[in-house]
Amino acid sequence: MATVLIKPELQAGAATQQPHPSIPPEHLPDYDAFVTEDDQPVDNMISERQMRLLADALYASWQRPGEDKRFVAFANVGLFYSVYSPPLVPDFLLSLDVDPPTGNLMEKRKRSYFIWEYGKPPDVVIEIVSNREGGEDTTKLGAYARIGVTYYVIFDPEEALQAGVLRAYELSSRRRYEMLTEPWLSAVGLGLTLWEGVYQDVSARWLRWCDRQGNLLLTGAERAERAEARIQRLTAQLRAAGIEPANGEPHD
Repeated sequence: MATVLIKPELQAGAATQQPHPSIPPEHLPDYDAFVTEDDQPVDNMISERQMRLLADALYASWQRPGEDKRFVAFANVGLFYSVYSPPLVPDFLLSLDVDPPTGNLMEKRKRSYFIWEYGKPPDVVIEIVSNREGGEDTTKLGAYARIGVTYYVIFDPEEALQAGVLRAYELSSRRRYEMLTEPWLSAVGLGLTLWEGVYQDVSARWLRWCDRQGNLLLTGAERAERAEARIQRLTAQLRAAGIEPANGEPHD
């Protein structure tokens, strides 16, 4: 995973953390002092595709209930929770009821998830385990609890941590994570499930979003494939009835 660091000069004299937009502009930190990327690659190709798959399906298919349907989903982006501490870099995060960044996305304040900019911590963080050195079920579990992330999910496809392939936690009123008996994130209205299949030409066991009935949230490509298959079925039915779909006239 790429590591994001904070420049030493930011440690002293920085503004205290407050929810945006209540921070007066003069009290905002100097965003040029933040290092938001270090140009290091992610763990491996499977992890990169897994992160992409999680975001792909949400943006292609998720219809949130209620009036406020806003959300952002980021992969391998720095999560800055304090101007005094280095950020965490979750493999995937989902935050509800916030506006996506607009305008010039190269601005430093738009390159990462600054909690004081979005006004809240993410609702969901997912970590993908590739070895036993990432601290997913120790240091990271404690850190995300302290930040206030409602749901924390550990996906361990190779069971490197020897504690199961999929674990989902919910934050309790005591600011501690309690493991869920099933990966249904009720406050978000999404579930997670394991799926064997092909995504972007790679066959693997993937972590997928699903609804309460276990139906997968489709990716953009899957939605297009289903639409094309439906058109072909309808075309075949029309032709079987003697109708040429191209012009709607009887077919000899």
